[in-house]
Amino acid sequence: MLFTQKMNRNTDFQRLYRSGAFCSLGSALLYVRPNNLPYNRLGITAGKKIGNAVRRNRAKRIIRAAYAAAEPMLPIGLDLVVVARSTLPRQSAVILTERFCTGGVKHCSGVSSGRIPCAPNPKYHAKKQGAKPEKSI
Repeated sequence: MLFTQKMNRNTDFQRLYRSGAFCSLGSALLYVRPNNLPYNRLGITAGKKIGNAVRRNRAKRIIRAAYAAAEPMLPIGLDLVVVARSTLPRQSAVILTERFCTGGVKHCSGVSSGRIPCAPNPKYHAKKQGAKPEKSI
């Protein structure tokens, strides 16, 4: 990967989940946020819902291949996290590569230019604000 470093700190992932702009790539989710650095940072998540270790590693390989194909078209200075969905290991790598090169690049360019704002994720904040559920009798 030319202009990319790995993102592996949990706080960086959490920051993107909370306040990154996200879009669906079909069998994966893409979270993007500007990082004001001269390189991109990429994080990949494949949870246990994907399947066993073989399926999770296949999903990560597919994501890396799709990112490598789209990297020359991406703007520099972004944090990206790609979250695999359960259907990813069973599909062809070509499908995710196509979606990343079209929709993913368009989304990243929009975030980089400011057309797509990075706003707090209301779904994430509703869970984390500590709202106590009311007890019913």
